[in-house]
Amino acid sequence: MVKDPILLDDWHVIARSQDLQPGKILSKRLLGEDIILWRNGEQVLAWKDLCPHRGVPLSLGWIEKDTVVCSYHGLVFNTEGKCVLVPATPDQPPSARACIQTYQARERYDLIWVCLGTPKNDLVPFPEWDDSSYKKIFCCGYYYNSSPLRALENFMDPAHTAFVHNQLLANSSHPKVTNYHLELHPDGVDFKFAISAIDFQSGEPNSMALIPYHFRISRPLILSLQLGTDERHFKVFCAVTPIDEEECIEWHWMLVNYDHKVSKEAFQALQDKIASQDIAIVEAQKPRRLPLNLSAEVHLPSDRYSMAYRKWLKQQGVTFGTI
Repeated sequence: MVKDPILLDDWHVIARSQDLQPGKILSKRLLGEDIILWRNGEQVLAWKDLCPHRGVPLSLGWIEKDTVVCSYHGLVFNTEGKCVLVPATPDQPPSARACIQTYQARERYDLIWVCLGTPKNDLVPFPEWDDSSYKKIFCCGYYYNSSPLRALENFMDPAHTAFVHNQLLANSSHPKVTNYHLELHPDGVDFKFAISAIDFQSGEPNSMALIPYHFRISRPLILSLQLGTDERHFKVFCAVTPIDEEECIEWHWMLVNYDHKVSKEAFQALQDKIASQDIAIVEAQKPRRLPLNLSAEVHLPSDRYSMAYRKWLKQQGVTFGTI
């Protein structure tokens, strides 16, 4: 089990709700642990993917009514993870030790969340989710062969946009970052900046404008972003799943409060292109794990936000995916 108590006791997105179908076992990996997900009515169950009898993955088994059956010797486990039947000796009660390691799981924002430890907080609030004035756009999980912390830091980096996403989101001839606000506190990092970027609100493909960004990092692997003004903007809810120390998936919910000129399909296609550019850069970074020692890399004035993020991670005691 991972020794990082901060991430161990936090909630992490593990899948979309629609990915977990009734009667099916879904195999996933979180913080270096193999787990399974399955449904019992409206309840989502998360277990360690390991039968305690002979160490066979339960993901090779199947669901029978409200139980999971191991494919090796047919041991049957109830919703509490306790063995209730050993087919080879049906008249004898199963050993009390024949139990599966269970984890807490929840569904919110059309996502499935799992905590491998003891949750210290509730799920991160996303109040715009229940606001009917917003249109919801989901961008599928993006796989990174890199540290989950590297992936999140890249998402909030202001200076890379003009170069990595040149002609797609911004223009390399207008790379200036206008710094506004930075606040580092025990509960997270809050900051604002502005960059010259393509103005999708205008409906003109080459129209540029100074776009304000407002980021709020509330958990080590979760952030929210407001892009635009208070009156006309879209909100981004970004969560990164720490599969392993150098492997992760990034999930985006985008909520728009105005009638934008881009269709949902076109917006998703655009985001797919943006993600592919980010993935190529992040996967090329060395080391793959995020250095929390600020002397390990050279920093520029536009790195003030990522520096604050690294300082906060170190203060929190995060070690998974770091050096």
